[in-house]
Amino acid sequence: MAAPLYYTAEMVRQLPDDGNRYEVVHGELLVTPAPRRAHQLVAGRLFEQVVAYLRREPVGIVAFAPMDVSWGEDTLVQPDLLVTTLDEFRAPDSEPLRTLLLAVEILSPSSARADRFTKRRLYQEQRVATYWLVDIEQEVVEAWTPDTTFPVFERERLVWHPAGATEPSILSCAELFRPA
Repeated sequence: MAAPLYYTAEMVRQLPDDGNRYEVVHGELLVTPAPRRAHQLVAGRLFEQVVAYLRREPVGIVAFAPMDVSWGEDTLVQPDLLVTTLDEFRAPDSEPLRTLLLAVEILSPSSARADRFTKRRLYQEQRVATYWLVDIEQEVVEAWTPDTTFPVFERERLVWHPAGATEPSILSCAELFRPA
């Protein structure tokens, strides 16, 4: 039997747990293999920074993949890191997350096209407040907001100031990208 040409979120949820990450954006299946060590190191540093920040500024909850985010029957994504509202996070697991204050994707050779184009456009359509594309090899973070046409390239520091917070989160790119 031939593979479907148009996937739904429910079809993706039924795929085998084989170490790959399966996502769907407007019916297009995205498959990403398990991340590399550098990816996990940077994801951990970002997670620690955001957790510490949200303890001081409790405007949301941070989570990491796999965590389903869906805006319809043909969309299911799992950002590497995300921040959602407290109310949305506390909702039953049967209700997918929809409100993202921050979405982060750490680029890999197998995910770069989908993260930069397919998912970036989806996040902008869905009004995700801040979207960061972390490029470990280039040691740069592309910062996107819903209304931008081009990213801001952050090479010195990442600043995130979500709605409701009194102070911004500031993370040095040198710290983010330092070797293990």
